[in-house]
Amino acid sequence: MSDASGPADMTNKSLTKGVRLLRELAAQPRSGATVTTLAKAAGISRPTAFRLLYSLEQSGLVDRVDNNYILGWELARLGRYADPHAGLAARAQPLLQELADRFNESVTLSVPDLRGGVELIAEAAGSHVVSIVPRNMVGEHYPLHASSTGKVLLADLPVEQVLALLPERLEPYASRTITDRATLLKDLEQVREQGYGVIDNELEEELLSLARPIRDSSGTLVAILALDGPRYRFGRDRIPEALQEMRSIVDRLTEAFWQDSPSS
Repeated sequence: MSDASGPADMTNKSLTKGVRLLRELAAQPRSGATVTTLAKAAGISRPTAFRLLYSLEQSGLVDRVDNNYILGWELARLGRYADPHAGLAARAQPLLQELADRFNESVTLSVPDLRGGVELIAEAAGSHVVSIVPRNMVGEHYPLHASSTGKVLLADLPVEQVLALLPERLEPYASRTITDRATLLKDLEQVREQGYGVIDNELEEELLSLARPIRDSSGTLVAILALDGPRYRFGRDRIPEALQEMRSIVDRLTEAFWQDSPSS
């Protein structure tokens, strides 16, 4: 991630290219990739890529096995000290608030966790005093089968993994919660086709929620944007408008998370 708030002439172009190589390396198989493959993926010349990879190798940020480069031991060591969500949440917050103000409803950003679920890491709220969605939910986990964020996550997984995560009979939370696993699998097919998740009276009575995936350059799901509101204010007639605005916010979040100039 580059510092989007700093002036353009303060950006170190070599460092930016090195970060780009690390990102592309992370998208490769665990066996790694050659300098030629990485240079092409990062959009930089092979000699430049070779020099940068050599420097990264000397610092332990990448390792080389035969002719393939892989992410290095030092990168893994440093990663243990990093807060995985603080920077992401900080960059997202202004855009979450913009969407919340646009619809005067609740907006959340969640990420997949190591247990196969989703964790809420940032939220924003409109000015309504009455909200069906509790505030200060950061750190909470939603049920996968009964939340729009959970449906987006499940739709991204192979069917075999979904079956391993969920029991045949699913816990009911509201009047329209899907409790049959086979029915849920059909619902997830629709989520995959349409590119977003919806719940309507499935997690809480009178709660309508929409969720869209946020992906990195390799197509990996890294976060999920959700917009929630009570049906008497945020009805199904507003879904097309909301999905269009959410698509725009997702595009801008992607830019904020991975802002990088190809020409740098």
